[in-house]
Amino acid sequence: MNIAKNHVVTMHYTLTDDKGTTLDTSDGGEPLVYIHGLGQIIPGLEAKVEGKTKGDKLQAVIEAKDGYGDRVDEMVNSMPKSEFPDTEELAEGMQFQVDTDKGPLVLTIVEVKDDEVVLDGNHPLAGYTLHFDVEIVEVREATEDELAHGHVHGEGSAHD
Repeated sequence: MNIAKNHVVTMHYTLTDDKGTTLDTSDGGEPLVYIHGLGQIIPGLEAKVEGKTKGDKLQAVIEAKDGYGDRVDEMVNSMPKSEFPDTEELAEGMQFQVDTDKGPLVLTIVEVKDDEVVLDGNHPLAGYTLHFDVEIVEVREATEDELAHGHVHGEGSAHD
C-alpha cells in the first residue's frame, strides 16, 4: 500500500542539520506514527514520503520554507522581567507556551537581562535546512474513528 491521504504511516527517522548534527531521532525508541495528509508532520517531509510503501528508505532534504519556516525577526521581543512570577528561575533556553489570538505559541528565552527578558517566538528549527533519513515501517488505511478524532489509535498512540 502506498502512502496517501488518510493513511496511517509508521516510520523511523533521524533528523540532522547541515553539519550532520543529529537533532532528533526515533532510533532506539518508538517510531513516529501519524495520519498522512492532516498536517501532522512538516509539509516538506509529508510530500517526500507521499507514494512510498512499507520497507522504503529515503533521504529527504527539506528547505526551511517547507519545514518550520524562515526565521522572523519580529518574533523576537523583550518583556519586562517583572512580568514573570519567578524571576530567579529564568534561564536561557527555557520554553513556555502562551495563548495568542492565532492559537498557542511556544516562546524560548534567548537572554535574561537585569530588567528584561528576550523571548523568541520562532520554532527552534525555523530557518534550518533539515535532513531526514527515513524508513517506512508500516502503511495502512486510517479507521473512521481515527479520522474522526484526528489521531492514530492503537499501538504507538496515546490510546494504547
